[in-house]
Amino acid sequence: MSDDALSSIPVARWGGISNAELALAVGGFGIGTGEFAIMGLLPQVADDLSVSVPYAGHVISAYAIGVVVGAPLIAVLAARFSRHNVLLALMSLFALGNLASALSGSFGLLVAARFFAGLPHGAYFGVAALVAAGMVAPHQRARAIGRVMMGLTVATLVGTPLAAWFGQALGWRAAFAIVGAISALSIVLTWFSVPKDRANPAATPLKELGALGKTQVWLTLGICAIGCGGMFAVFSYITPALTEVAGVSLGSVPIMLSVFGAGMILGNIVGSRLADWSLLPAIGIALVFNLVAYVLFYFTTTTPWMAVVNVLLIGGGFAVVPGIQTRLMDVAGEAQTLASALSHSAFNLANALGAWLGGLSIAAGYGWTSTGLVGATMSIAGIGIFVCAVLLDRSKATKAAAFP
Repeated sequence: MSDDALSSIPVARWGGISNAELALAVGGFGIGTGEFAIMGLLPQVADDLSVSVPYAGHVISAYAIGVVVGAPLIAVLAARFSRHNVLLALMSLFALGNLASALSGSFGLLVAARFFAGLPHGAYFGVAALVAAGMVAPHQRARAIGRVMMGLTVATLVGTPLAAWFGQALGWRAAFAIVGAISALSIVLTWFSVPKDRANPAATPLKELGALGKTQVWLTLGICAIGCGGMFAVFSYITPALTEVAGVSLGSVPIMLSVFGAGMILGNIVGSRLADWSLLPAIGIALVFNLVAYVLFYFTTTTPWMAVVNVLLIGGGFAVVPGIQTRLMDVAGEAQTLASALSHSAFNLANALGAWLGGLSIAAGYGWTSTGLVGATMSIAGIGIFVCAVLLDRSKATKAAAFP
């Protein structure tokens, strides 16, 4: 870490990942599993708590709102505390939120529990990214962040289907109990594996809020909130697109969702390596890749085999995330924690915006795959914001050279 006060705990490595990174990735795996598993269990929740399925969907919205609210709030309040202790506290809150979800006796209590569980989401990934980046050389930061984010991507491939299966077999409450257990494991691993740092008495909430005054922070968050929205525009309506347009059987949809998860894992690996190679070009390449993937989805999702290719490519769009996370560290100055956490608020905003715009396109009668064009449009907008950020950097560099 950039802090001077790391303990002497050795950071062992297995196959390129350190024990500390593994502990943080397990936390990410638990968060990813808890966030997405409920999507496959809404009918059971609705039946058990006597509400309609669309109304049960409010538990998903409650979690997302918790992420958006909690990320900046907790990041600012936790500025002066040890990051090691903050990670333990955040994962403890997440575990409690999921256990409360499992024990909820009414729909209102479940909504409140999901909101509570969402609060530490963004701050956890933000602090975990800073810790991971601080344990490696500067040219290896994005790969370290990618290894931590691997927990989230693996959750989409393995954790979410398994939790949904247990939820269907044992009841939806079991899925949240399992997530709570994974969170408890992460707490133990973090306690023993993540190097302990001292609290920074110079850090203050006011300094963290200073990130909000930096143009490049806002531009980078804009790239995330707009440029990443296409993934959610497509993924939110992927099931009817696959079954109604590509001819994929309903029973094969879970396999296709696993393909999407595999694409996210590949995108995370490739994107983090590209970001360590050259950060800004990596972000630009990922945005253009997404644009091409969404256009291909619109024009070529006509057979099951092409659907497999397109779903894999769209999942690969996750390649932009390690670069954005690393970029925020570079432009945030002393407000590292807030800026890093805000990227996950922006990502959830991308989720809400993409799903809403994709729904508008479908409701207007443009077809299930029209979400690909919505995604392409959002990618173009993201590329536009990215170009503004690059030009601003160049302008500052030119002025600095002219007036040293």
